Amino acid sequence: MPRPFQIACLLVFSSILIYPQTKTQTQDDSHAVVTFTLDFPTSQPEHYSLRVQSDGSARYQSSGRLSADSDQTDSFDLDFTVAAETRQKIFDLAAKAGYFQKDVDSHHKGLAFTGNKTLGYKDQRRSGESTYNYSANPTVQYLTTLMQSLSATLEFGHRLQYDHHYQKLALDQEIKRMEEMALANQLVEITAIQPILDRIIADPSVINVTRARAQRLLDRAGVR
Repeated sequence: MPRPFQIACLLVFSSILIYPQTKTQTQDDSHAVVTFTLDFPTSQPEHYSLRVQSDGSARYQSSGRLSADSDQTDSFDLDFTVAAETRQKIFDLAAKAGYFQKDVDSHHKGLAFTGNKTLGYKDQRRSGESTYNYSANPTVQYLTTLMQSLSATLEFGHRLQYDHHYQKLALDQEIKRMEEMALANQLVEITAIQPILDRIIADPSVINVTRARAQRLLDRAGVR
């Protein structure tokens, strides 16, 4: 068999082997999931978990006291969609942190306890999970702050939903506090709780000032 023909066959065979690998890589990425959980008995909420998929679909679950000065407990479960920019940021940070396949806890003694946090990653090729109180890794710190800010936003939705159903007079103070935090850039993904804010805006039994605050929050988030 002439040598050029052997080389041609080898190249074709190699391309056949490479193609499925490239396709698998794409399939793996399309099924990736990043998770974050926090367990902190003295905080509000005492427990929550976030699950963000690479297609943008997400789920949030929490349980515990409704507020720091309340004995009322409740659970909250919300499915929502994460904006493309936030989703990309989450997965980029997970990759930069090595998919949490190594211990990320600082193990420094004497640090204040701020809850057991667990970051996890999983796709069809790899997985990793690490639990920590505090991490000295800047990437993990950034991702932790992002997840906690997302939880803070969703917990506002939790309390607003409760107040709208049981104590409408409490809505104004809650939305005022939410507006202040949004102006300080301490909240992310306000659009995730748009259905709750829309119900408040559309309810004529809620005072106009409160409805106007809710509308401003959506306007600031770019919702029309």
